Amino acid sequence: MITLSVAERTALKARAHGLNPTVIIGNAGLTDSILSEISRTLKSHELIKVRVLGDDREARENMMLEICEKLNAGAVQHIGKILVIYQPQDENAAPKSRRRKSKPLTKKQLGNRT
Repeated sequence: MITLSVAERTALKARAHGLNPTVIIGNAGLTDSILSEISRTLKSHELIKVRVLGDDREARENMMLEICEKLNAGAVQHIGKILVIYQPQDENAAPKSRRRKSKPLTKKQLGNRT
């Protein structure tokens, strides 16, 4: 399980604010198939939100701890029925698609900017 500092958690909360839940845990609870789905999603997104449909707060906290322990992830936030989980990507992994560099501006385009 990854432990995050307060500054790291704050930055990750800000990044996660605009995200929608990508995985939903139903009434069956945390099954192996749900864990594998969370693992796949974390590998591709690094930071995800998980919605839990159960009403038991303690069960949601236990689910978050179990997810983080089994997948070597960090617990960012548990607010309501939403869990925010972070797993840093491998440094050796291919980087995400980056924006293509645009052509340099011409003199005419530079003149129009002022």
